[in-house]
Amino acid sequence: MDSAVARLRFSLARVARLATADTDGRPHLVPIVFVVHGSVIYSAVDAKPKRTTALRRLANIEANPKVAALVDDYDDDWSRLWWARADGIGRVLAVGTHESDRAIDLLAGRYQQYREERPVGPVLAIDVERWSGWSAR
Repeated sequence: MDSAVARLRFSLARVARLATADTDGRPHLVPIVFVVHGSVIYSAVDAKPKRTTALRRLANIEANPKVAALVDDYDDDWSRLWWARADGIGRVLAVGTHESDRAIDLLAGRYQQYREERPVGPVLAIDVERWSGWSAR
């Protein structure tokens, strides 16, 4: 799959898995909702129940900004399988900046839940350096 198709398939997915690692290289993998804008992926800390808004993914990105995000489509017909990945550099955007406000607007345009209750936490931005993927077809 070429990078343009990988980006398109990634952009159309509703959920991704975000992989970060701490300074010791311990991986951390979580599902995220997101929006792709140009070559940047945005996700926000939202109001879903969490123990804290000081999330490990954010601490990991501050310590080690190299991240990957993956979307995929599984089907019992294995000839229909595909995945798309974005590798890049993560940034944590402070609440109230122009970029974080725009990202939340984009997220609200994509997810009804964010139109009803806008995210209150920091925004994660991933500057994608490489789109890649695979498809059985």
